[in-house]
Amino acid sequence: MSVNLAKGQQVSLQKGTGESLTVVRMGLGWKAAPKRGLFGSRTRQIDLDASALLYAEQTPSDVVFFQHLESDDGSVRHTGDNLVGGTGAGGDDESILVDLVHVPAHITQVVFTVSSYTGQTFDEVQNAYCRLVDESTGLELARYELAGGGLHTGQIMAKVFREPSGGWGMQAIGAPARGRTFQDLLPAIEPFL
Repeated sequence: MSVNLAKGQQVSLQKGTGESLTVVRMGLGWKAAPKRGLFGSRTRQIDLDASALLYAEQTPSDVVFFQHLESDDGSVRHTGDNLVGGTGAGGDDESILVDLVHVPAHITQVVFTVSSYTGQTFDEVQNAYCRLVDESTGLELARYELAGGGLHTGQIMAKVFREPSGGWGMQAIGAPARGRTFQDLLPAIEPFL
């Protein structure tokens, strides 16, 4: 059963049986919001980019994004860049797979961001979400719906983190940021580490 998360809310990533998850997929989706103009409504394609930043405590260690599709250790993998969004019908526009079993022990958190590579603001985006899926079963575990638009061009969406028990948890962040690339978002990530 999926949990709809509110901004700042956390959830443990244990299966109902008490087992830890092995591989999760962070799926991101969005559509361009129609704009009213003199000649009716129209939509403009929006290229949002999903990134996963691997941290050892508060220190960046590696990043996975459209130009570096796999972490150096192979535990995190981006499935490819979607330049327009709007897959629709529940399909994810971009996905990042995290093999929790093989994430190196020094990595304590993986932060997921979205940035508007083409520079449009989130006022021009609708139906944006991130969701966490158990890759072995296809079951959605948690979903965070991004609402409200805004004049920002980036979003710190969520993170998975090591819990004191040794398992993993997920936190919905949903913090607006400015930037077209993950590098631009680094200062905005710091408060959530």
